[in-house]
Amino acid sequence: MAYKVNRLPAVKDKTGLSRSSIYLRMSKGEFPQSISLGDRAVGWLEADIEKWLEDKIAASRKAGGNHE
Repeated sequence: MAYKVNRLPAVKDKTGLSRSSIYLRMSKGEFPQSISLGDRAVGWLEADIEKWLEDKIAASRKAGGNHE
């Protein structure tokens, strides 16, 4: 299976979250965990980010937050 890994700038662009928000949500278990790519590099599996976004969209629409 092929995995696509997104680095922080791509994750920030996709989610609209800042670096600090991403790491805060990770620490609270509210955002996908990063994976180590080496000594000083981390990334996020694209599938995990896509699932998180889908869940956020679904929750928003369920709560009546449909802004179309």
